[in-house]
Amino acid sequence: MRKRIVLTVMSALVLAGITTSAQAADRYVTVSGTGTVHVTPDAVRIDVTTSVLAQSSSAAQSQLAPISAAVRASFLAHGITAANLSTRTLNNYPQYNYTDTGSVLVGYKATQSFEAIVTKAATAGAVVDAVVAAGGNNMTVDAVSPFILNPSASTESARANSVKSAKAKALSYAKLLGVSLGSVTYLEESNASFPTPVVMAMAKSDAGATTVDLGQQDVTVSVNVRWAIK
Repeated sequence: MRKRIVLTVMSALVLAGITTSAQAADRYVTVSGTGTVHVTPDAVRIDVTTSVLAQSSSAAQSQLAPISAAVRASFLAHGITAANLSTRTLNNYPQYNYTDTGSVLVGYKATQSFEAIVTKAATAGAVVDAVVAAGGNNMTVDAVSPFILNPSASTESARANSVKSAKAKALSYAKLLGVSLGSVTYLEESNASFPTPVVMAMAKSDAGATTVDLGQQDVTVSVNVRWAIK
């Protein structure tokens, strides 16, 4: 009986020692950090639509073709590469007038929508003016949207700021708790937001040229970081 009791007590102490060691190893502080960089957009997305209303679908399509060709040529002549110019939609459909007594067919409408990427943001206003002149009354400007062409460098800066913010918080907690930080045991990038193009208004200057206001956009990165404490 005595041997069994001794063995039981020793086993309990060993288990208690293992548990205490595990608890010590699990001492940590986890904090979040957010970094934001304000960036002036360096590119502009321009969306336009050409349209023609005719008595038949074939007539509408054939009349639309030269107008779309003129708009396309204007984009290309003003520095937009073929890789940065794309057709987004191409439609041909009946157009009706709706009254209290029913609907009346008024013709067929053909449309073609283009998306162009201007990689030199400062020239965007001039591109808009040229394309409007090429499309005339058969074209609408749907959106002019400044954006950041390549956010990689801005994202790296925002990431560095987020880690710096997290470390400052962790050091503050360590000081309050009377402990010191050990090594990083865990890091997760919980959120990285890249600005989406925002439609901007076009303002006319006194000279009659269109100006595209670029504004600023935010690139934000958030992280969760865990430090061991000792």
